[in-house]
Amino acid sequence: MSRVAKNPIVLPQGVDVSLGSDITVKGPLGSAKFAGNPAVHVEREGESLLCKPIDGAVDADALSGTVRAILANMVIGVSKGFERRLTLVGVGYRAQAQGDTLNLTLGFSHPVAYRVPAGIKCETPSQTEILIKGVDKQLVGQVAAKIRGYRPPEPYKGKGVRYADESVVLKETKKK
Repeated sequence: MSRVAKNPIVLPQGVDVSLGSDITVKGPLGSAKFAGNPAVHVEREGESLLCKPIDGAVDADALSGTVRAILANMVIGVSKGFERRLTLVGVGYRAQAQGDTLNLTLGFSHPVAYRVPAGIKCETPSQTEILIKGVDKQLVGQVAAKIRGYRPPEPYKGKGVRYADESVVLKETKKK
């Protein structure tokens, strides 16, 4: 059995889980749904969840650890939430959140209007900071990577969109 799957998922106060073919986790910040896996059996014991592999299923041990990690992220997401912080570095680089659209000025000849998917909230505390919040860890990371992909940090001056905790190693310019 997977070492990850052996650890139970402790359910905090206010989080409700309904088991079946689909697993639904509801909490104060929203709800998340997971289709489950036929090779893994999820059961509730008191205030915790256990993921156990079904005997004879192919890759059941590995999948039990994966299912446990996904369910643990769902529980954290509906109780605390996930966030990614992006920083814009460069002269004239700006971001502005308007409803479900994020307007970016990244040095192109045109502004970039990114439509934020449902379940994600984008905030701009300042013109050079973007805060992405949501319940789904994978979706928050995907949105952050998509926004960063418009203008990734370049290696000579470091200009572009970067994660707040990212360190860009600058290259040395060519010497004569």
